[in-house]
This record gives sequence, structure tokens and C-alpha cells, in this order.
Amino acid sequence: MSLDIDALLGDGSVRIIVCCGSGGVGKTTTAAALALRAAEKHGREAVVLTIDPARRLAQSLGLTELSNTPRTVDRTTGGRLDAMMLDMKRTFDEVVLSHTSKEKAQEIFANPFYQAMSSTFSGTQEYMAMEKLAQLRAADRWDLIVVDTPPSRSALDFLDAPQRLARFLDGKMLRLLLAPAKGGRSVFSVMTAATSFFTGTIAKILGARLLTDIGTFVSSLDSTFGGFRRRADQTYKVLQDRETAFLVVATPEPDAVREAAYFAGRLTEERMPLAGLVLNRVHTTAVPELSVQRSLGAAEGLEEAELSPVTSGVLRIHADLVAQVDREARVAARFTAAHPEIPVTRVEAQAGDVHDLAALRDIGDLLAAG
Repeated sequence: MSLDIDALLGDGSVRIIVCCGSGGVGKTTTAAALALRAAEKHGREAVVLTIDPARRLAQSLGLTELSNTPRTVDRTTGGRLDAMMLDMKRTFDEVVLSHTSKEKAQEIFANPFYQAMSSTFSGTQEYMAMEKLAQLRAADRWDLIVVDTPPSRSALDFLDAPQRLARFLDGKMLRLLLAPAKGGRSVFSVMTAATSFFTGTIAKILGARLLTDIGTFVSSLDSTFGGFRRRADQTYKVLQDRETAFLVVATPEPDAVREAAYFAGRLTEERMPLAGLVLNRVHTTAVPELSVQRSLGAAEGLEEAELSPVTSGVLRIHADLVAQVDREARVAARFTAAHPEIPVTRVEAQAGDVHDLAALRDIGDLLAAG
């Protein structure tokens, strides 16, 4: 089943497109190409949220750099295209500032535990991607938001990590252990001698300084700053809505296709609208009828006769390409056999990197041609 990209991009009821998949499969370039095509071919007011893109992608959009604030891409026709790159630390700071006073925010910003959590904690990038998506949607400046998901260890982390981090930040046990008790002492300080060994062990594992920083961080949170789980749940519901379309991006390699199949299954379980699969960097041959066996046989014949070594070399290169094309087709067939209901579009492998708007337009054309 073929995926009609232009029908998807031209559908005004689709307000969010999420490109997901394992790392290194071309999600960022795919997201940018989709947003550009939506603006130029369908007149959409689009913004693309990229995650840690290569510098050449910013340059291909005609921008010297991408930041946490949307910037308009010039030299486009039709609608409008804005682009931005997620800065998870700055986004976390924005969340703090929007839910507490400036004085309390500065106290939180100075806390070593917050500094570590907002920059390096597992799940923070995924959570902040969802926060930024919620901010862009609430701004109501664009009729299409295209999201490039973080380069996680697993594609499933985009769905799981925000909930894990939110549970940690809103965790009852964390607040119970660290919240001030009557008289200004924490629960740790009023525990009996029978539990002192336990608390001492925890302090050794975490470090007394870290434990103090966590306690100070939690005590800095006022009632208006909580609700991490609530906001994560709200954005999760947006992702389940019909205004959202997920595109799973994969290359025709076993690990990437296996990850895509897992993600497709998970999206179905979570009742999230899966629009289709983008099979990226697919190799093709202009002479498919010239098989591996025939190519190698002809090359060997020329070599034995000591004739045309250049032709022999070309035949061997063709044999390798045909073998790769066949291998990729078998790998892709595993996905389509397991998920025949999911539309697929294929993007041919390119000779070079995307380096300008013209190259992004070519990727968009390939996505639409399928």
C-alpha cells in the first residue's frame, strides 16, 4: 500500500506530524523536507521542530543556526516555514519561569541538582520535546507543526521517557522523603535510630551533597510548579488525537526495520494515529534484469579473456548493487508482511548530503512520489 504524502500534507485537519524511528535513519531531514513541501506545495503555515540537527541542515534552510526560538526560512514560496532546534535546558527554564515567581525560579536555577537534571537526566530531552510541542500548539501561530523526535537509544523512548521523568518529578515517595516535616526537619531527620542505617546507606549511594541538593530542589517547588505528569498526560492525549499523524522513518536495515515494527505496534496499542512508514535511503538499479549471477559471470569471462578490465569492474559493482537491492527488499518485506495495513513510501538513497533548499525539495519530491 502506497503512502500519499501530498494528501497528508494537504489535509488541513492534520495539525501535527511526528517523525519517529531509531537514530541515524534520517528523521531530521525527513521532517524538514515535509515541512518545506507543506509550505510550498500546500500553502501551509508550518514550523519544524528539529532535535540536534547537523549544522548543514540549518545551512540548507538558509539559516546560520537554529535556536529554541522559531526563525522564518527565507527563499520559500507559497505558505510560510519556520524552523527551530530544541534546547532542552532553555525549555526547562521556560517551564520553571512560567509556573513560579522570578525569585523562586532563580533559586531553582542555582540548584546543582536542577542543573544536572535539566541538562543530562535520561528522559529530559524527550519530556522537553513534548513541552515544546505543547507550547507551539498553544501559540496557535501555525496550522502545521512537524516534529523530529530525539535520537534515543530506542524509538519507544519518545513515548516512555516523558512519563518516567514526570513520575519522578511528581513522585509521592520523593516528596515524602524530602519534604519538610513539622519543626522544619525533613522526614530523614525524624526517623528513628532503627532506620538510621538505611538513611546512611542511601546517603552513601547518592552522596550527602546530592541528597541535600535534591531536598533543596523539591522544597523550592511551590504548588503552582508541579503537574509534570498532568502536562505530559495532556500532550499524550494530543498525540492520540486525529489532528496528529505519526510517520515512522526507517532505513532498509534489519535493526531499523525491527525498531519500526516495534514502534508501529506500540502506536497501535496506544491508539495513536499512524499515517505510514517512510523507508529511507533505499537503493535501486536502472538495470534490474541484469542479475548478480549474470553480472559476475560476464565479469569473470572478461577477466579470463583479459579483456576490458573497466567493464569487468563495472559489472562487479553492479552485482554488489543488485545484491544490496535484493537484500533491502527482503528486509522491507518483513515489515509489510507483518503490517500490510500500513502505507509505505520509499525515498531513494542520495549520492550526497542535503546542503540547500533545492536538495530538501528533491527529498520532498521523492517522499511524494513514493
